[in-house]
Amino acid sequence: MTGTPRDAGPATVLVLDDNDTTRYIVGSWLGRAGHAVVEAVDGAQALELLDAARPEELPELAIVDVRLPDMTGFEVCERIKQRPHTADLPVVHISATAIEASDRTQGLHRGADAYLTEPIDPAELQATVTAVLRYTRARRRAERLAAQVAALHRSTLALYGAGGTEALVTAAASGATELGAARATVVVLGPHGETLNLAHCSEPGTAGPGQQAAVRVATASPDLLDALAHHALGDATGTDTAQLTAAEWQDALAGNTEPGDTPPPGPVTLFAARTKPGRPPVALAVDPRAAAGPDELRLLSQLTQATALALEALRSQAEEHALALTLQRSFLPSRLPAVAGVDLAVRYEPASDRSEIGGDFYEAIDTPAGLLLAIGDVAGHSLEAAMVMGELRHALRAYALEGHDPQTLLHRLDTLLVRLRPGVTATVCLVLIEPGRRRIHVANAGHLPPLLRSPDGTVRYLTEHGILLGLDLPQPPAAAHDTPPGSTLLLVTDGLVEVPGENLEDGLAGLREFFAGAPADPEAAGDLLLGSFAKAQADDVALLLAHLH
Repeated sequence: MTGTPRDAGPATVLVLDDNDTTRYIVGSWLGRAGHAVVEAVDGAQALELLDAARPEELPELAIVDVRLPDMTGFEVCERIKQRPHTADLPVVHISATAIEASDRTQGLHRGADAYLTEPIDPAELQATVTAVLRYTRARRRAERLAAQVAALHRSTLALYGAGGTEALVTAAASGATELGAARATVVVLGPHGETLNLAHCSEPGTAGPGQQAAVRVATASPDLLDALAHHALGDATGTDTAQLTAAEWQDALAGNTEPGDTPPPGPVTLFAARTKPGRPPVALAVDPRAAAGPDELRLLSQLTQATALALEALRSQAEEHALALTLQRSFLPSRLPAVAGVDLAVRYEPASDRSEIGGDFYEAIDTPAGLLLAIGDVAGHSLEAAMVMGELRHALRAYALEGHDPQTLLHRLDTLLVRLRPGVTATVCLVLIEPGRRRIHVANAGHLPPLLRSPDGTVRYLTEHGILLGLDLPQPPAAAHDTPPGSTLLLVTDGLVEVPGENLEDGLAGLREFFAGAPADPEAAGDLLLGSFAKAQADDVALLLAHLH
């Protein structure tokens, strides 16, 4: 029952009595008051009738004689109250023989809601039926409202926990059906400008608290929101409601949905919400039956408003992440040096939009001692990590241009962190390519080892390394390695190979095997590496390739 029932309006009443005259008289009194009457002559017939009825066919009240041929009315009442689908069916006992106080007490203790003894006054019967129906309907309304508020609470939690627009509209449509909608369509403009039209459909009458139907998500034209806002809300902020005929609903959809997408037909009750001026609204359309009562209207309006607020949070998060990412990229080199005999390529891929920015960085510096390659990662994911990354990179450039060797560079960076950023640690790997390009010097402070591919295709990790920076500990001297013409170097951060729950050694082994067959061209190899290893990374990815001629 979606709408709000009247407190004491007409109802379907089951009259259970083996006396034909009593059934006729009681039924006549009830009929004159507008009630529909269903009759039964014994307990078994009454229970069978209740068991066979669909929920919407159940009577709202049972008037049960105490003395029956097959069982007592007390037993019938107990069985009614024990069955889940009839447990809240109110029972009024009547009796011409069980009229003692002990009989009335027993009947009430065993589940009856009222007890009348014959001779029954018609006015007293009518008043008793009215009072019982009023109380039962009020209790059912309160229980239904409590269930709907709980469903709204669950939906709100799902909305604010949504990781993206598709999850958001799915949660909103699911929430609408939990609030009683048989059909629901949610339309929002995502934080990056995409429009998602979600239809959550079920057969009329099957939706309700705790029930879910199939969810379909499809793209739609942004004009659809404009067409819907024309009927509700306009350019205002807040929440608004409008009733759309089937023709108005179909006109709004016409030309604004993808081919093959079939949103539910109208008419619909349309809810629209906007949290800030100038923002696109959120639209929720449901079948009118779902919003027939004031409680349902308020709850669905609150769901629409919660959807708009959750979407605004996604937008704000996306904007903040884009701003932080822009700042992070400003800390990275704008271009790489052109050095004869060395082909360079870099790739930088931030983690997902919901991840905080990290401290991954790379650098290539043409120094008098040769071409210095660097890759590193500041611990943590925050704006502070990105700022420390920028400080380290700029300090590295300054120290490198002074002509320091790789070991000394790591020592100076370590001193910088210890004195200016106590408690912050970072990993840094430096590779100095001598001017003749036939030898390299590797100084690694706790970073992933670089990969060296020889001209014959053999690949090996250069595993010599020291401790990470920020601990005020000495670094070992740089290790020298020969690099014949055609050698290729690969330096990466852990986001490329580290997968939560998997062994890092397996990722490193896979990277080595893949790199053995990668193209010699650094640009092509960089694209292949990102496409193969950084599909759903939870961390930023930086990689630096150098092909030596």
